Amino acid sequence: MKHFGPLASLCLSGQAQQCIAIRDRHEITRETFIQQVTQLAQALSASPSQRWALAFEDSYLFATAFFACAHAGKAIVLPGNLQQGALSELSPHFDALLHDERSDDLTHFPCLSLPLERVSDSGEAPLAKITSLNLTLFTSGSSGSPKAVSKTLAQLQAELFELECQWGTLLAGTQIQSTVSHQHIYGLLFRVLWPLSAGRPFHSRDLVYPEQVCNRADKNQVLVSSPALLKRITEQGGGQYRAIFSSGGPLPFAAAQQNKQLLGILPLEVYGSTETGGIGFRQQTHENTSWQFFQGIDAQLDKESCLAILSPYIDPETWYQTADICEFGDGHTFTLKGRADRIVKIEEKRVSLAEVEQRLCQSPWVTDAFSLLRQENERQTIAAAVVLSAKGQQALTDNGAARFKLALRQHLRDWLEPVAIPRQWRFVDAIPQNTQGKRQVPAIEGLFTQH
Repeated sequence: MKHFGPLASLCLSGQAQQCIAIRDRHEITRETFIQQVTQLAQALSASPSQRWALAFEDSYLFATAFFACAHAGKAIVLPGNLQQGALSELSPHFDALLHDERSDDLTHFPCLSLPLERVSDSGEAPLAKITSLNLTLFTSGSSGSPKAVSKTLAQLQAELFELECQWGTLLAGTQIQSTVSHQHIYGLLFRVLWPLSAGRPFHSRDLVYPEQVCNRADKNQVLVSSPALLKRITEQGGGQYRAIFSSGGPLPFAAAQQNKQLLGILPLEVYGSTETGGIGFRQQTHENTSWQFFQGIDAQLDKESCLAILSPYIDPETWYQTADICEFGDGHTFTLKGRADRIVKIEEKRVSLAEVEQRLCQSPWVTDAFSLLRQENERQTIAAAVVLSAKGQQALTDNGAARFKLALRQHLRDWLEPVAIPRQWRFVDAIPQNTQGKRQVPAIEGLFTQH
């Protein structure tokens, strides 16, 4: 923790020539960062707008905007979706927009685009310590309208401190690469705020393709990613990452093992959400590896075996009830059993949609699946979107769709009651999901209304 700095004073001190970010292969020093934060904070202080939405592809410019808003006493709003329509939908939550020269039409928002031209030739007023932070993030909205979630300076600081205690020694002397957006809580913490606090340079541009991830593998690099991309890694990397982080959903055991083989190390999976912050972590050394709670998390189960937590990363005085069904281990570990809100009733029988997917994925023909409840006239049935393996594709070609679906149903009969076996099927290249690995339910439902 020797070089770990609090968020409140990150822009007030430090080694001037220390590299804090890498942008288009150019190193950016702490001195430059502080100058640009100071300049933007001056411009923001002169604006009557109080709530500023940040819409950035570039993580360095995002960091500049984030700290400039904080030092100017402005409220920060982080839309998770940067599409123009999504920004318009969230516009009641903000007064103005900061962005990095986006090409879409944003003229109906009061805007500032980064990088700024010089505001003035005179020296800017020095920054003062941040005393509070008004930050609003949004859930992914995968099953409905985005939900606003507020965070305080103390909550962010507590979580960053725990991350550094847990993995700071492992990450010493590394740089941070990422495939996930800083517009969500996971990317905000792991890609921007934690590296800045610990003095580890972060790359400002996303790694977008699996081959980029493989080519950047190196013992001095850390990868911040998600199951959505890690499941697509099929090539040998050029070296071994020091660490790989994954969040957004459990990583399949087979994918974790393949990452170890191709990228040199097992991913560290982090479990949590926008609402809860981090809850636990694991490395899948064996199938069904348990999760371990972060320090400071108190946990209990309700009568439905759903997890409730008391956490310093949210309101430390109030228990937060999740819909995650859990089983406790030795008091510090737990296993995830699915979500209570994915238990449906069909003909008075309880059906776990998560179990339907789990059983499908046990077939050598299936690599990924998502199931949902659909209404067919007066009857409720299960539908499944399925990603096939190479063996599955071959079996579909050899047997035809009707016989292939019949074989899949027969496979499920070993575990599931008849009402739980899907009656509708869609075979897709990938399950629709966002960059955080969250399943996009409306898009999946659309697969069954297009035919």
